[in-house]
This record gives sequence, structure tokens and C-alpha cells, in this order.
Amino acid sequence: MSDVSELPNKEANVLKGHEGGVLAARFNGDGNYCLSCGKDRTIRLWNPHRGIHIKTYKSHGREVRDVHVTQDNSKLVSCGGDRQVFYWDVATGRVIRKFRGHGSEVNAVKFNEYASVVVSAGYDQSLRAWDCRSHSTEPIQIIDTFSDSVMSVCLTKTEIIAGSVDGTVRTFDIRIGREISDNLGHPVNCISMSNDGNCILASCLDSTLRLLDRTTGELLQEYKGHICKSYKLDCCLTNTDAHVAGGSEDGYIYFWDLVDASVLSRFRAHSSVVTSVSYHPTDNCMVSASVDGTIKVWKT
Repeated sequence: MSDVSELPNKEANVLKGHEGGVLAARFNGDGNYCLSCGKDRTIRLWNPHRGIHIKTYKSHGREVRDVHVTQDNSKLVSCGGDRQVFYWDVATGRVIRKFRGHGSEVNAVKFNEYASVVVSAGYDQSLRAWDCRSHSTEPIQIIDTFSDSVMSVCLTKTEIIAGSVDGTVRTFDIRIGREISDNLGHPVNCISMSNDGNCILASCLDSTLRLLDRTTGELLQEYKGHICKSYKLDCCLTNTDAHVAGGSEDGYIYFWDLVDASVLSRFRAHSSVVTSVSYHPTDNCMVSASVDGTIKVWKT
């Protein structure tokens, strides 16, 4: 049994400024900053440890659903209801490029390791890859083997992994063009990778998180107790891969033991749906975002 005292469940800061629900909050690579995005069509940059709002990025025409920043913190990418993927300069707040091509809302975006390519996941049942260095706004690759909305995407050095409402988590090996599909039997609304890269955690709309072995596709464990039936809710592993964290539609945050799936901690974090959780890369610290319009910083 792991030590519950190391789990962040004390409210350290509340980050206020979004007008309307916050749909995602993410730490940057070193954990010194976090980015949030939401219904008010903005992206905001914060110092969560000091509770300070640094900058607001405005250009989207509709809600912003996801945001990701490069390892060197110089560029960010965002997507949302206006069907576009925006590539930004962090320091100036300028949009460098808009990638258009998705036929519907865009649910998720990620940079590759070298920040040269962005992959986006859309309601139009496709994944699209865009070249940040080229001036072309055409996608360099389109993957459209899904039979429903693609909700979430993770990247490794050689693979694109995505979760879809069609119930599958699919892995595309971009070097050899191979696709592997794992059918979970329930709509997948978020996936995240373990820090050691061996597992995929998938949030499904039957109020269950499922842990898959990345090489075999074997279902290793299921985590229950929270409510996830109609919203896109993030899930993640803690930075040691010892615990699983996830939000709930009733405003609670849950921590489970990775191995035996017991609920180690649950607490009321927000007054409405917890849309997003992001764990600090090195410290026992987490940020959460909610439909209630706030982002909260949790420490031990």
C-alpha cells in the first residue's frame, strides 16, 4: 500500500480569470508554469506556485479545448470549436500559423518531441499531422481509420496513439505505417501515457479508467468510483507512476493505487465537473481545471 500523505490534496492556490468553464490545464515541461484554456476562447499562462496570471492569448473564434507547449517553452499549440489549430509564439502572443483542414471541432493537440510537428485529433474522425517548419498549411498526414470522433492523442518518438469515441485506442507506427487497434468496448475520451512509456491510461465514458500494456494491449487494471458519463475528463499518472489521478463530474478528484486500483484519496475539489488534471513532472503537485471557471493548485 502506498503512502497517502505524499498525494497532493491541499489547496495551495486558486487561479481565477477565465470567464466560463476551463476545459484543460497543463503544466509545462519543467513544471514552473501552467497553461489553461476554455469556453471564453482564451488561453492563459500562469505561475501556479505563486498564483500569478502572466499572459492571455486571444485569437480563437470559439471555445479552446486543448493546449500544449514545447519543451523549450517558446511555442504553443491550441485547438477548439473553430475547427482550427493555432501555432503561437509564447513570448509575443502572436499566432505564427493557423492550420485549417479539420471538418469539425478539434479536440486535442500535441507537439512531437522536436516541436517540428503537431498532431491534432478531431470530431471529424481524423488525426492530422502538421509541419510547423513549413509554410504550407496542408496536413503532412491524415489518419482517418476511426469510425467516430477522435478525442485524445499521445506521441512517442515513432508512434501516434489516439483514443476515440468508437471505443478504440489505436497506435500508428509512423516509420513502418502499421496500425494496431485495441478495442475497449466503451467510448474513450482521454488517454495519457505512463512516465516510463510502458502503459496507456484511458478514460472511458462508462466511468472507468483502464490501464493498457502498450506492447501487448493487455488490460492491466481498471479504476472506478468517479463519474464520467458525458464530459471529456482528463486522467493522468503521478510522476512516479505509483498512482492514477482523475477528475469526476461531481467535482471530486480521485487518486487510485496503480497496482491494486484501490481509491487512496478522494476530495471535493470544485463546485462543478473537474475537466482536467495535470501532475507536476517532479514534485508532489497537481493542477485541476473545472467547468466552475477556476484552476486549482494542489500540494501535499
